[in-house]
Amino acid sequence: MRHTSLFLALILLLAGCANAPTEDFASYVNPKIGTGGHGHVFVGANVPFGFVQLGPTSIPQDWDWCSGYHDSDRTVIGFSHLHLSGTGIGDLFDVTVMPTTGKPTPGRGAEDHPEFGAWSYADRTREVCEPGYYSVPLERWNVVAEMTATTRVGFHRYTFPASEEAYLVFDLENGGCWDTATDTGFDEVVRDDQGRVKAFGGHRFSRGWAANQKVFFWAEVSREGTLAEEVNELSPRKPVYGYLNLGNTKENEQVLLKVALSPVSVEGAKANMTAELPGWDFEAVRKNARKAWNEELSRVQLTCDDPDTRAVFYTALYHTMVAPSVYNDVDGRYRGADDQVREGDFQNYTTFSLWDTYRAAMPLMTILHPERCNDITATFYHIYEQQGDLPVWHLMGNETDCMVGNPGLISFADNIVKGFDAGLSKEQMIQAMTATATTPDRGQDLRMKYGFIPSDLYGESVANDMEYAVADGALANAAAFLGDDKTAAEYRERSHSYRHYWDPETQFMRGRMTDGSFRTPFNPIGSEHRANDYTEGTAWQYIWLVPQDLDGLVELFGSKEATLAKLDGLFEAPSFVEGDNASPDISGLIGQYAHGNEPGHHTIYLYAMLGEPDKAADKLRQVYKEMYFNDVEGLAGNEDVGQMSAWYILSSLGFYQAEPALPRFWFGAPVFEKAVVKVAGGTFTITTQGLSEENRYIRGVKLNGKPYDLPYLEYKDIVKGGTLEFTMGPAASGNGI
Repeated sequence: MRHTSLFLALILLLAGCANAPTEDFASYVNPKIGTGGHGHVFVGANVPFGFVQLGPTSIPQDWDWCSGYHDSDRTVIGFSHLHLSGTGIGDLFDVTVMPTTGKPTPGRGAEDHPEFGAWSYADRTREVCEPGYYSVPLERWNVVAEMTATTRVGFHRYTFPASEEAYLVFDLENGGCWDTATDTGFDEVVRDDQGRVKAFGGHRFSRGWAANQKVFFWAEVSREGTLAEEVNELSPRKPVYGYLNLGNTKENEQVLLKVALSPVSVEGAKANMTAELPGWDFEAVRKNARKAWNEELSRVQLTCDDPDTRAVFYTALYHTMVAPSVYNDVDGRYRGADDQVREGDFQNYTTFSLWDTYRAAMPLMTILHPERCNDITATFYHIYEQQGDLPVWHLMGNETDCMVGNPGLISFADNIVKGFDAGLSKEQMIQAMTATATTPDRGQDLRMKYGFIPSDLYGESVANDMEYAVADGALANAAAFLGDDKTAAEYRERSHSYRHYWDPETQFMRGRMTDGSFRTPFNPIGSEHRANDYTEGTAWQYIWLVPQDLDGLVELFGSKEATLAKLDGLFEAPSFVEGDNASPDISGLIGQYAHGNEPGHHTIYLYAMLGEPDKAADKLRQVYKEMYFNDVEGLAGNEDVGQMSAWYILSSLGFYQAEPALPRFWFGAPVFEKAVVKVAGGTFTITTQGLSEENRYIRGVKLNGKPYDLPYLEYKDIVKGGTLEFTMGPAASGNGI
């Protein structure tokens, strides 16, 4: 019996080795893509979907520093354990650590006042950025900083010069941008008989985008020191700093630091460290972090000869896995949306930029990460139970209500129709969706009263109502899937509310007043950021925000031909936006198509849905070329927590889900000769025959060796595994597959 067990163990070991990725996919990632321009991406050390994002935080707190890092600036106030990636609002940057040689004053610091704070310039010429690891020399302190991470623990390694007084400064005051510390402190300090400290824990509570954010930490250091606590007397909040004096250091002496985080308690942080990082082997943790990234990045294996195109793809894939982020302790406990500590029998997540990610990033997860999707559904449902509706933009257990519509409802519905119901009953799922769709806030009370949101009663009325209509369409699809035909019919009708804004004279969606008149004056390329009828967009862009009812939109235009002519006009319109306070998010313009912002991400695929896929292919390839490249400014706008990248991943593979909670992916413009995608049923292999600059159009499709004549691919056919074969060719007179 023992020999049999050993034999089985050997077989399993060999099978595991056979399935382990042998290609170093992490080497294809360039984490600096999107660190320039307005990409706002995170730079630092983390693991896929990890709670901890450990990396540098800079002095500036302006819009382009929402992630704490920008290519144009090399200041560092320290290395913070939580960051956002690709957002338009800044928050987090919690528990910031800075190594110093000498005791600095408390405070953030400023370049024109170098005597304040612990900040330093970073030597970017020697910076190393790679998945799971970050390193940079600090010029002021002559210290080399290195870091890696597990899911809940940040691991630092600092190489000091010869010094009489080396410090690790724990800054609990400074977050970033919108963040303000409200309560900070060191709650537990472990000292030996001589008063030396090697371990301590505390908390940082703050208010910002997340109104009531609570983070607890536990820190352990590889050598003892003396810990002194001080407050910043210049700040009315009196936030706490901790100065761990390590004494003298020898030349090139290394000091290791581990910091575990918890949303629950210091004890939870301790348990997280014990479970995930009990030892002190920095290189082993770095290796494991890279292994974790390689395993996730290997979910798509490309045949691609161009290194820049490969870097763009795998960096995009990397960016889609920064968030959602794990948000619980190893024992399952988490902090709920009601600020109560709860026991969880599921993996709880946070950082849901759903107005962005419902369009591509969340659908991509249902293909590449099905093992996480039931937990996502459960997370959404428990948020509904705790706050009364499904999430909008959830961060650290807080509903920010950022952006418009009911985007969490769309992702919840999409998971349902793809089979990720988290064990919920039909009644529970319908209740969560309908309760969200009828919550009388954020303009929904007006919409239920008038049938639309009047522009004289509510700001950004067109955008709000049209996004609610998209969510209603998703709800209708999910209700139909669940067999609730009555609810499906009710919300299908509600999803047509956008028609109230249709102006047949101008053929635009325009703000409509309570008395039925249109708002004047009207400028289809005008924008006033967050202060007119559209959200981060113009009238040109919002015509097309009806993926739930394209037939209805065609009916408004009068014919398919008229609709296509107007769609052509979108790309032929002036490539600029008018207005003294125009939204900076309207970027990546081709005519008035704005790829740098999410409301238009489905728009090019309307060509395919209207029977002209070659036009879609031309525009898609223009976007690939102009909006995604291997450079710090290689993104057309905010990364938006994976959405900008997820659009590229799906599109470059050759298909995209354009309709809410309708699990089909429209064909577009494949980029790669071959892509092997790991799916729930095994592998889904995509081959592209004859692709060239001239042969850029799909002329034939086979699915599992048989001719396939639909212009889209169904989700079920992707995830069960198989082979999709595109045959490419030149433009066809009929402009169709």
